[in-house]
Amino acid sequence: MSQARALRPALAARASGRLWVINIALGLAAVASTLLAVSIGAVQVSPAQVWGIVADRLAPGTVAADWTAAQAQIVWEFRLPRALLALLVGAGLAVVGAVLQALVRNPLADPFLLGVSSGASLGAVLVFILGTSALGGLSLSMAAFLGALLAMALVYLLAQRSGRITPARLVLAGVALAYLFQALYSFVLQRAQSGRAAQQVLFWLMGSLGGARWETLPIPAVVLLAGLLYLLVQHRPLNALSAGEDTAISLGVGVASLRVRLFVLTSLLVGVMVAVTGAIAFVGLIVPHAARLLVGADHRRVLPVSALLGAVFLQLVDVAARTIAAPQELALSIVTAVFGVPFFLWLLRRRG
Repeated sequence: MSQARALRPALAARASGRLWVINIALGLAAVASTLLAVSIGAVQVSPAQVWGIVADRLAPGTVAADWTAAQAQIVWEFRLPRALLALLVGAGLAVVGAVLQALVRNPLADPFLLGVSSGASLGAVLVFILGTSALGGLSLSMAAFLGALLAMALVYLLAQRSGRITPARLVLAGVALAYLFQALYSFVLQRAQSGRAAQQVLFWLMGSLGGARWETLPIPAVVLLAGLLYLLVQHRPLNALSAGEDTAISLGVGVASLRVRLFVLTSLLVGVMVAVTGAIAFVGLIVPHAARLLVGADHRRVLPVSALLGAVFLQLVDVAARTIAAPQELALSIVTAVFGVPFFLWLLRRRG
């Protein structure tokens, strides 16, 4: 017994050191993938030129310019905002997936599968097609948030049985509601007067970072940062809830109030992300499982690692979407499905 106690500090120090190594490696991977994303395109820009353009914009006159004005405009006004948005959205969707999987104790849970992304998409489509004035002045982000919140509430109510959530009912309710919301926004798009606008919205619905600009970044960045900080503070209740509702109650966790707070927070995160990029499938399903394989089940470790992994993953997905069929750009959900569908089937098989 005394030997085991003596080993605990050494094991804890080793685990902490490994966590730091993983976080640093993922941070460097995020920087490298962003540099790759900004460099690649119809107009080639070397990594050194990318650094120079960014440095010149931040501190004019400090770097000797060896790039053209067109290259500077492409990097600063189009590619860099797009790359930064990919990091934010990938991190946000991965964090939401990790929280939902703990919240409902289902490894198949993610915003897309549970219909939350489809609910947010419905709210966003109504703003796109009908305009904010027809919806009482609702902004795009607020409409997407309300749609996500409605979807989350309906899934929660339909998945309950005798006051408890069952995993099978959860997945079935989420899939059914996802089809319902997709049918509703398809009806709205079909009734739209402008066919070209409907086509653009349909492409956006499958996930696209093409609309990224500097002014689109602040809201996702603030919501993601605030949400992640709050979730890290709540890592102990999350750990208890993922172990089971009875365990959480025995540890003094207010399960009902915690679920309500987390449902609202995840709906807000999904709504904001969907408002700027459309619905992107499978990021919230794949990434949290990969994070747990790296650092275990403790949400104090899972959440930041999920955020970094999700950021890198979506950044690379966007690079693939822009280059596989260049000059045509693929929707992001097409690329994520290549990885997500096999992973989803593997999870189903693993759970019997």
